[in-house]
Amino acid sequence: MSEMDGMEEIIGEFLVEANEELDQFDRDLVDLEKDPVNATLLARIFRAIHTIKGSGGTLGFEKLASLSHVGENVLSRMRDITLVLNPEITTALLAMTDSLRQMLEQISQTGKEGDDDYTTVTSQLALLLEEASKPESETAAPQVSESVPDPASLLGEILISEGATYPIEVAVALDQQRTGDSRKMGEILVANEAAEATAVLDALRFQSDAHSDISNNTIRVDVGLLDRLMNLVGELVLARNQILQFTSTQSDVVYLGAAQRLNLITTELQEGVMKTRMQPIGTVWNKLPRLVRDLAMNCGKSVQIDMSGAETELDKTIIEAIKSPLTHIIRNAVDHGIENPEIRLAKGKPREGRLSLRAFHEGGQVNIEISDDGAGINTDLVKHKAIAKGTITAEQAARMSEREILGLVFAPGVSTAQEVTSISGRGVGMDVVRTNIEKIGGAIDLQSTAGQGMTIKIKIPLTLAIIPALIVTSGGDRFAIPQVNLVELVRVEGEHSARGIEFIKGTPVYRLRGRLLPIAYLNRELKLGTSEVTTAESINIVVLQAGDREFGLVVDEINDTEEIVVKPLSKQLKSVRCFAGATIMGDGRVALILDVVGLAQLANVLSELNESSIVGDTATKAGAGTAQQSTWLLFKAGESGRMAIPLSLVSRLEEFAADKIERSAGRDVIQYRGQIMPLVNVSDVLGLQTTRKSDPVQVIVYSENGRCVGLVVDEIVDIADQNVEVTREHCPNGILGTAVIQEHVTDLFNIHALLPGATPAVKGVSA
Repeated sequence: MSEMDGMEEIIGEFLVEANEELDQFDRDLVDLEKDPVNATLLARIFRAIHTIKGSGGTLGFEKLASLSHVGENVLSRMRDITLVLNPEITTALLAMTDSLRQMLEQISQTGKEGDDDYTTVTSQLALLLEEASKPESETAAPQVSESVPDPASLLGEILISEGATYPIEVAVALDQQRTGDSRKMGEILVANEAAEATAVLDALRFQSDAHSDISNNTIRVDVGLLDRLMNLVGELVLARNQILQFTSTQSDVVYLGAAQRLNLITTELQEGVMKTRMQPIGTVWNKLPRLVRDLAMNCGKSVQIDMSGAETELDKTIIEAIKSPLTHIIRNAVDHGIENPEIRLAKGKPREGRLSLRAFHEGGQVNIEISDDGAGINTDLVKHKAIAKGTITAEQAARMSEREILGLVFAPGVSTAQEVTSISGRGVGMDVVRTNIEKIGGAIDLQSTAGQGMTIKIKIPLTLAIIPALIVTSGGDRFAIPQVNLVELVRVEGEHSARGIEFIKGTPVYRLRGRLLPIAYLNRELKLGTSEVTTAESINIVVLQAGDREFGLVVDEINDTEEIVVKPLSKQLKSVRCFAGATIMGDGRVALILDVVGLAQLANVLSELNESSIVGDTATKAGAGTAQQSTWLLFKAGESGRMAIPLSLVSRLEEFAADKIERSAGRDVIQYRGQIMPLVNVSDVLGLQTTRKSDPVQVIVYSENGRCVGLVVDEIVDIADQNVEVTREHCPNGILGTAVIQEHVTDLFNIHALLPGATPAVKGVSA
């Protein structure tokens, strides 16, 4: 190795260590604001900047050493308790660390500190020192808080923590060193009779043991080396899968035993290598306290951040992917989530806002929750902004649920900020947050309570390198579905397969335990041949989770579950949104990995269902002679012939056995999904004669604000998409008007006029 190569290696190590020291410096300084006389924090902060100054000066980076020296002087006064930390000092010291980072970045790129001018930062620090040198006030000096010694502390700090000397004695010794005394700290303290020699020796031994443990138990490894090692393990897993597939046809006991040992060793090696890539989420969170502090000061707010679960580990790739989304969420929470102190006090809240971050493992995934106690989201404002941007129509907004309105926050261009600031308000960001989370196989959900705060929940996989997957076959090709998106498997056999799939508004659905599950055919979406599989003897439905919604994917065969190695797609295929990557199977053939969210978007199974739930009740708004486009549910009730209600008002279509219907408070009720649901016979409320007694009873379930009521009808006829012209002449009570639908005169049932008293007042209790 040449001398130049040696210097480059030393400088490289210095850059890594200096950046780590600065990150720790930022965290400790923000913590010190809450406890300005914490001796342990003061010592660690001083040691960090002292180390950077010394190393930088040794390597010839004089501008860096000079700036560090000014900051060290300020910290020295703080450590000697002649200067107490305040927001102004904190801001100046954080500005110094930002300047030092700029120098380090220049050194990493060019080998030099650059030509930037840092006199403003230096002058501010010098001014603080000058003010600290003025005569002290008569107020008593603050007391240094007691704390447990840091094993890697400087000698003086250890002696103070153990009670072997006093802070003033250490300060005197430091002054002697600064004025030219070349002796070590311990020698000066013993000579000044400020500490016993035995106490100094014990402290030196404690310090030496700590440094020895740290150096012996840790090692720096280049990330590129870890990536190459992970790729090799991936290839080993593929080879293992091939061998295990081959063993199914073998009977040699020795061969089978060797294959089994290979399987065990490969599994353990895979777990070990993946652990080396795992990092605690705290590596991302550590930068957030300073971010919150800076944002709060910029907005004139006071915000306390609490973090739990910082030790929760994720693959390095995932860690890098969530940095930007987390930062944006935090910026939003501080900027226009948490209110100004005056507004909070007027609302009876504490002056200081609270921001909480929580991370934990659950179900093979990592859950991250970000909560604040701010104003929450104004759903009316979100609706108005979305309508103004053209994201939705006014008719759609009128029928949207609270959850769907909150989901609009993730739409491009929708922002609740009253004005554009340097922090946020342009309506970009939350859509990118969701996109970035979904790219790594995650999901994001938002919950808000007006006036009380908001919680954002993120679910992300542990790793993207080697994942468990379900292998399916469709159109003669095999595909892998990440197990993290898998909910359950459904097989419909025999005569049920022919009528198992129904159609609502042109969308195929399957009734799964009382709810309508939208269906997509993999063959149809990927154009692999025939997509009509309802005539087969059985139907295989893979129930998948896409974001916060579920849908069913019909495939030809369900094979097995297997650990697969994710290989990225070539740039020619990256634009195909239904594939997330590829893998090599045990027989050496390539299988594509399905992107569940992209596939759902391609099939429109989620958007169509969502649209049917938010379309407006056009009939109730239509005047006489007004033509309206809507989707109608057609049914029969009594002697009236055909009737219709907007499909958007229909929660579910159900059939109940007649013997399941009970009586309560003089009316029919039925136990339904944890509620006592009242049943209203449409023929009875309209005063119509009927002789039909069907069993099972056909019921249209109407739901509002979490409460349900069932409309008993004689027969459910059809669903129709049609322009209608409503005539409202001579309409009896309960009939909104009449229209021609499917070439038949049809009465439009006014559900709002007849049912206000039928809905239970309390969820789960019959009125």
